Amino acid sequence: MDPLYPLNASDDFNATNGTNGTNGTNVSGNSSDGFNQFVQPAWQITLWAVAYCSIVAVSVVGNMVVIWIILAHKRMRTVTNYFLVNLAFAEAAMSAFNTVINFTYAVHNEWYFGLVYCRFHNFFPIAAIFASIYSMTAIALDRYMAIIHPLQPRLTSTETRVVIAVVWMLALLLAFPQYYFSSTALLPGRTVCYINWPEYTTVNFKKIYYVCVTLLIYFLPLGIMGCAYTIVGVTLWASEIPGDSSERFKEQLIAKRKVVKMMIVVVCTFAVCWLPYHVYFLLHQFFPELFEQRFIQQVYLAVMWLAMSSTMYNPIIYYCLNSR
Repeated sequence: MDPLYPLNASDDFNATNGTNGTNGTNVSGNSSDGFNQFVQPAWQITLWAVAYCSIVAVSVVGNMVVIWIILAHKRMRTVTNYFLVNLAFAEAAMSAFNTVINFTYAVHNEWYFGLVYCRFHNFFPIAAIFASIYSMTAIALDRYMAIIHPLQPRLTSTETRVVIAVVWMLALLLAFPQYYFSSTALLPGRTVCYINWPEYTTVNFKKIYYVCVTLLIYFLPLGIMGCAYTIVGVTLWASEIPGDSSERFKEQLIAKRKVVKMMIVVVCTFAVCWLPYHVYFLLHQFFPELFEQRFIQQVYLAVMWLAMSSTMYNPIIYYCLNSR
């Protein structure tokens, strides 16, 4: 299973007859002419394996370094940095627990890891992505309050921890349906991990859920951050630093600009990496016939790689744009 949605348009099927509930094809991946669309040459699998393992190595090491730097140095424990720790933890965990497993299932179309991990594998990434993007949203709102309303009281460290806890509670709640409806099925020659969505005559629960997830973990928070950073950017860069300003004022303004610039790059990187992924699965929900082509697995692997690669860029961005 991929982090958010079902593998290769085969997320829910009738386990009694082994057919895909979306398009009626055999979930073993064999089409009517006997061609197995999931088989790839060894060299192709090797290249994809190197690409995916590179994500895990860079993401886990980079984000753990970020967490250590902030938690081990007292002067680094600011509100913004607490949210950066939460962001780094979510990205490192998703990379470590899901990326390689995801790749293995995508390549083989066979689930080797049991029911418990099947449920975790479908459940955790949505929670992690939710926690990631709403950590970024919290940083954007904190920057907005600090710059646009500097006289208003700021979040304390205790309040920041409460916000982080609430974010994770909402994340787990949003992801719970993926856990609850996850299951495994033994088909001739292989085991699959899938989501057995309930079927209603009047409501397509699966489509409604995926559309809501996309809105809640992509478009809504990006819209909030876009508005916040636009206002902050106009405020910070609209006018030059007055020549008669004190040296301390100039340093503070430059520092604020650097932090905002860094976070804008982080948000834009996230948006670019995840946009193809969300478009891919929204198209699948409404135009499943587009996903019956033999090349779709390569498209899926490329889209998934780009989405998962978002977990490794932030430590690099921090290093390049923030000397602290």
